[in-house]
Amino acid sequence: MGNQKKAKKRSNFIMQGSILAAASILSRLIGMLYRLPVTNIITDHGNDYYSAAYEIYNIILLISSYSLPLAVSKLISAKAALGQYRNVRRIFRGALYMSVVVGILGSVVTYLGAGFFTGQLLNTPESELSLKILALAVFFLAVMGVLRGFFQGMGTMMPTAVSQIIEQIFNAVVSIAAAGMLFQYGLSLDQKAGVADGRSGPIYGAAGSTLGTSVGALAGLLFLIAVMMMYRRVFRRQIRSDRSGNVESYGAIFQLLLLTIVPVLLSTAVYNISSILDQGLFKYLMLDVQKMEKSTVEVYWGIYVGKYKLLTNVPIAVASALSASTIPALTRARMEGNRREMRRKTDGAIRMVMFICIPSAFGLAALAEPILKLLSWNTDPIAAKLFIAGSAAVIFYGLSTLTNGILQGIDKMHIPVRNALISLILHLGLLVVLVQICGLHIYGVVISYLFFAILMCILNGLAIRKYLRYRQEMIRTFLIPIVSSAIMGLSCWLLYAPLEELIGFRFAALLCIILAIFIYGFFLLLLRGITERELRAFPKGHVLIRVLKKLRLL
Repeated sequence: MGNQKKAKKRSNFIMQGSILAAASILSRLIGMLYRLPVTNIITDHGNDYYSAAYEIYNIILLISSYSLPLAVSKLISAKAALGQYRNVRRIFRGALYMSVVVGILGSVVTYLGAGFFTGQLLNTPESELSLKILALAVFFLAVMGVLRGFFQGMGTMMPTAVSQIIEQIFNAVVSIAAAGMLFQYGLSLDQKAGVADGRSGPIYGAAGSTLGTSVGALAGLLFLIAVMMMYRRVFRRQIRSDRSGNVESYGAIFQLLLLTIVPVLLSTAVYNISSILDQGLFKYLMLDVQKMEKSTVEVYWGIYVGKYKLLTNVPIAVASALSASTIPALTRARMEGNRREMRRKTDGAIRMVMFICIPSAFGLAALAEPILKLLSWNTDPIAAKLFIAGSAAVIFYGLSTLTNGILQGIDKMHIPVRNALISLILHLGLLVVLVQICGLHIYGVVISYLFFAILMCILNGLAIRKYLRYRQEMIRTFLIPIVSSAIMGLSCWLLYAPLEELIGFRFAALLCIILAIFIYGFFLLLLRGITERELRAFPKGHVLIRVLKKLRLL
């Protein structure tokens, strides 16, 4: 009976992670799809302005709210595992009060500091309007972070998953509509002023695309508030069942929140601030040192963030989702003193991330040009070359993101901070060498971006091995997915050219993507890279198992 209960817990952990991973992938796909028309509307110049505003917004978001879901879910899962539901309520209320204050401050700083951040820090003053529009989203997402953290800590990822999809749908609709309208408005201003370069169109178009972010955040927040109102009856019943007799003061709760939030905040801030530093440093080296034309630099950076990073971030979303579900699961196992279960959850999460990130990296490298043409993004040959040079970042960023979450889940939250600082310093040094000395311009950014993730993986892996006494299984986790992905990538690369001649590039690209999924899955099963038990833990896994058994693939 005990073994069955443990198996059910393991299955639920993977199931919850799968739900959040699926929602994250879907929301990223929606994000990618709506960026297609937006990119075509605002051009690569507009993408550059949009990305500059978004980099600042992301850092402020990290400081104001990104750490809240992780910290809240970690603390709530620990108290819920002990049956201390009164303390769960206090943690939730304390975090909510904190999020309102921090969210307001974050919004004010974003709005008032927009000119300084975009003009002085990133050398892109055209992004000021976009950043001001994003200010409201900072408050909405701070409050939403606490609600998401509460449900994750209580063991359900569904509210977070659905809110992500709702947020992205509203974001997509408003972004496309607003980008189109404001782009035309900007062009009309230039025509009235007699300006020939048409720069106001991309500026206002980028601002319109950021409007969707604020509207989407509001929609996601309203959904979570509605779910919380429905959940109140169940939560009250859980509070009444609390027999622990242990109720902590709000002072102790705030202290606990700060002690948990600060390490998470530092690690995520250092981990993500590299994007801002990369942009500022790259533009300084290109514009001020090498005296490259501003328009060319804007196009380079627009391609890098609007195409390369946008597509590579889709599979990395899986790691972020698994990290979110791993932290409360590992916290419960740690509270129970069950090291074996902690190692098992670590192993399961790493394997799931690698199952998706490894083939994604090979697929992006093999089909970079067809994918870009399919998305109507083949405006510059440099875009496809960026994917070939840096698609491996999908694997290492996925793994480093997950291992950050694992270390936070086992209460070693200072280690990702230290590792990120080491990686950041070495990464920036390499960036200067590659861009300035070697003359690799945007390729230097991609290579140093990949180096940062590789170094994080190594340092985090050593820490996990030390503190969990965890030995990484290599063959089924890495070798078999790599072999299966290599066969998949080579097959699709060889097939694309003749298929393009027969049926055109659009159908050829779509067919190769579909074939890639089946080829990878076939060889993964053939080489015994995934087990029936692992498949059963996926949503609708029993249906997939029946189909595979009928096909004699399992």
